[in-house]
Amino acid sequence: QVQLVESGGGLVQAGGSLRLSCAASGRTFSSNPMGWFRQAPGKEREFVAAIRWRGGNTYYANSVKGRFTISRDNAKNTVYLQMNSLRPEDTAVYYCAAGTRTVYSDNYLRQIGAYDYWGQGTQVTVSS
Repeated sequence: QVQLVESGGGLVQAGGSLRLSCAASGRTFSSNPMGWFRQAPGKEREFVAAIRWRGGNTYYANSVKGRFTISRDNAKNTVYLQMNSLRPEDTAVYYCAAGTRTVYSDNYLRQIGAYDYWGQGTQVTVSS
């Protein structure tokens, strides 16, 4: 029902910036959450950032807080992840995720189980 298309990944030097985009299509609800996760080689998928669609509340992993910013454009049904001051440890495949129901727990927004649809992933590589 929901399709997520990501773009904006690539190769960047340490200290540089990238902006990822996630365009959503299909049946969505403005109150549902959207999130970004990432998975590095040999590691489990981990939470990066999330946003409540209607209210715009944002949430971040401690490892990216102050460097990454999640935002959304309601008219375009698009979520963005602005990544600044990138580090080699940020290298991973980044996935956009969408939930189908309202999530009332802020903590649960950080969990994979809060999301039902996932994008194909976009590679971000940060060289040292």
